[in-house]
Amino acid sequence: MADIPALLAALDVFTRTPDKASLDKANNWLQDFQHSPEAWSTCNVLLLSPDAPLAAKIFAAQTFRAKVTYDLSQVDPVNLPALKDTLLAALETYKSGPRNIVVQICLALAGLAMQFPSWNNAVETMINKFGSNPSTVPTLLQFLTLLPEELHTNHRVPITDDEWHDRLSVLVTGNVKKVLDLLTVYIQASGVTSDIQSQIFACLRSWIVSGEVNLSDLASSPLLGFAFEAISSDQLFDSAVELICDIIHETQEIDDNMPLIELIVPRVIALKPLLTKDHENPDRMRGYARIFAESGETYRMLIVRHTETFYPIVEALAECTAYSDLDIVPITFQFWSRLAQVIGKKSSVPPLFAQAYRSVMTVIIKHLQFPPDDMPLSGQEAEDFRAFRHVMGDTLKDCCDVLEAEPCLLATYEMISSALSRNQGTLSWQEIEAPLFALRSMGAVVDPKDDNAVPKILQLIPQLPLHPRVRYAALLIISRYTEWINIHPNFIQPQLQYISAGFEVADLDVCAAAGQALKYLCQDCKQHLVEVLPTLRNFLHAVASNLLQDDRRKIYEAIAHVISAMPMEKAAESLKTFSLDILAIIHAVANKNSQVTKQELQAASDGLENLEAMLYVIGSFGEELPSACQDTCREAWSIFQVFLSKYGSDPELAERTSRVLRYGLSFFDRAVLTIAPEVVSSMSMGFEATGIASYLWIGAKLVSRFGDEEDQNLHTAFAELFRRSTNKMMSLLHTQSAGTLSDVLDDYVQLSMQVLHQTPDIYFDPLLFPLAFQANCAALTIVQSDVVCSALDTFQAIFNHQCLDPSTPNPPNFIAYANTIHNVLESQGANFIGFLLMGLIGDFPPETDSLVISIFRIVATTWPSQMLVWLPDVLQRMPSTTVPVQVKQKFIADVTVYILCTDRNCRAITDRRFDQVRYTVINFHRESRRARDRRRTAALEK
Repeated sequence: MADIPALLAALDVFTRTPDKASLDKANNWLQDFQHSPEAWSTCNVLLLSPDAPLAAKIFAAQTFRAKVTYDLSQVDPVNLPALKDTLLAALETYKSGPRNIVVQICLALAGLAMQFPSWNNAVETMINKFGSNPSTVPTLLQFLTLLPEELHTNHRVPITDDEWHDRLSVLVTGNVKKVLDLLTVYIQASGVTSDIQSQIFACLRSWIVSGEVNLSDLASSPLLGFAFEAISSDQLFDSAVELICDIIHETQEIDDNMPLIELIVPRVIALKPLLTKDHENPDRMRGYARIFAESGETYRMLIVRHTETFYPIVEALAECTAYSDLDIVPITFQFWSRLAQVIGKKSSVPPLFAQAYRSVMTVIIKHLQFPPDDMPLSGQEAEDFRAFRHVMGDTLKDCCDVLEAEPCLLATYEMISSALSRNQGTLSWQEIEAPLFALRSMGAVVDPKDDNAVPKILQLIPQLPLHPRVRYAALLIISRYTEWINIHPNFIQPQLQYISAGFEVADLDVCAAAGQALKYLCQDCKQHLVEVLPTLRNFLHAVASNLLQDDRRKIYEAIAHVISAMPMEKAAESLKTFSLDILAIIHAVANKNSQVTKQELQAASDGLENLEAMLYVIGSFGEELPSACQDTCREAWSIFQVFLSKYGSDPELAERTSRVLRYGLSFFDRAVLTIAPEVVSSMSMGFEATGIASYLWIGAKLVSRFGDEEDQNLHTAFAELFRRSTNKMMSLLHTQSAGTLSDVLDDYVQLSMQVLHQTPDIYFDPLLFPLAFQANCAALTIVQSDVVCSALDTFQAIFNHQCLDPSTPNPPNFIAYANTIHNVLESQGANFIGFLLMGLIGDFPPETDSLVISIFRIVATTWPSQMLVWLPDVLQRMPSTTVPVQVKQKFIADVTVYILCTDRNCRAITDRRFDQVRYTVINFHRESRRARDRRRTAALEK
């Protein structure tokens, strides 16, 4: 009881606005208290004390729930009946609320029932105690609602799968009829309130969703009828909709549930007139839409087989799709998609379904319209609407699946033609843009052999109004139809003219769309555009200065696609021409004696991005470089070398240059060997001077590609690269936290891995390896998954290196490698194991578990005596809030048994030895995560 004042003081902190340190201190105290055995009695006193503050009572109820879930082992089994009685008494005390206390006590009772095998009549106990008095019926319904949910969702309760199945059978399956009968009595009771009825519906939903209710029992129950009758009640409408939808969803096994379906469907169809009656009530329309959508999706096969009977559901959903509230419309989309999948498999489409999908297509295109100019959408509203249009576009594709693409395209084309034929003064851009967007969406399912609809659409484009939004939509149509245009090359020139005109429009979105259209036209029709490449170059020079860089880059990508379709020698000449244009800009900046302006530097950066885009598209010309490219490798590097020496300290320019070098390495391949030592040296000095990760990235690529070359100059350059990079990395780690160096550590780990694999003599240098090991340990503290995975891969490669295998004779250099590793583990082993285990129970991604287990097993096997020395200190440094004391003790004991058995050779089978350490680490991981999840759950409840 001495804890009560301290507990109340800690809770009081949350009623004020103290600093974060005070909040953390109070939170940690409360969580530690919840772990303690004394919490049972203390919370019982608080919960039953009339003078205790409400916050303390709520906390006490939460603690009971947590203790039952996690700490029931603290209670002697002979005292479990007394604990049950204590909770029942508390529930009786709080029968009138507050609800959050009632919920926590009910959850505690449900958790107790799951772990108390001799309490087999839990449901009967609750009914007898709370089921007769109207004032306690809400409490009973709350428990009955939570019981099946808790059994199916509370995976933190420490019971086996077999125990769970047994308790599910006893607590839920065996009580289904009893609960249904009880709910039936309550729903028909005189004086029953809407609140009680709503609770009844929620309880019935919970038992139905649990999957334990035999739906044939529901067919003979009046509960179904009451649910549909409740639709007319404003107070019960929402809970009735939820229940009806769940019942329908559970009848997906059509053949098994036909008696119930025959009762449901007429009642659902009877709701259809309410769509007209409640048309002005969006809340009710949403509920109706949910019921009809669930019915349509669940009974879609019946709708197809017995169309006349079930077609009113389709009509109702068409009405919901046509509704003006766009929050309600998408409720129906899944139905149209699933029905289309069924109808699309039939040889012919029944007329009623064709009519329905034509109607849907028309209303969707109407919904696609932006609001009038005098009612503009706000920033977020506009963003949401744009995203929703793409969702509606998917439904238009469903329409195409049923009606076929050509009729849909022609119908949409006619909408535009009809609008254009009207008086232009009354024509809004929204009326044209919406069907254009639809044509773009439906373009995904266009038949490449279509010679009717698509030609009309493309011929219509030049006649469209010049409004920017219309031009934007039309250009994106061209982007979508380029594969068709490739088969019909006579359409290329008109589209190219329309695209070119788009670049001259001041609107930035139109320019961006023109860039995208040109890119896809050149990508898909490249063989037809080879002869116009000079024209494209002239066009680029003419418009480039007026475009945003993103649009310029798209043009370069487009040009690169055309170049890739040329014969190799001609392609090489063309690539060289465009590359020299770009390199001339970079050369001018690199060699300018006077001050370089920001505009000139930006032009160089943009040029690097454009060159990268071209190299990315072209890739390479194969093993044999064309004659036009023979000398360009060294020429290009001479420009980049000077450029980096002047501006390589700028992170953006270094990044841009390194990306070009990366693709240049792929393009020139072995031709790079002649300059590789110079490039490696430049990268090592660049990283040493700036600490920019890009230099490490390229260094790692060079080691990966040429690390096995028999070139002493190159090998020396690699050694210098690793020496400078490692020393610089450690220097950075001495002044900054690892978290702020994630990008640099990522690329350092990649370099480290490549040096280890390709040049182990450099990696295991006795002076460098301790530092490299330490830097890789720092990478384990990064939250980013890819960095952690790479670092663990590196450690696994180190500890799996053949030099550590005593069963095979090793050459002298391997013996030196092994000595280096042993020396480092002697000094850094404890820290390394600490990083490994803290990451395992902390922020390591789940996919690394097997890596951690493998590394831990190797270290424990290779350094057994050291491991027994390291572990106690490592675990001592771990806070008990993260790893409970008993978990630490068990882990040390299990590892000790494993190591002692290994030393005594009492494990004859390697697999069994591996399984032992695997289960030991997995159990440590599981128990630690469980403790952390418990604290997180407790924090959320506060």
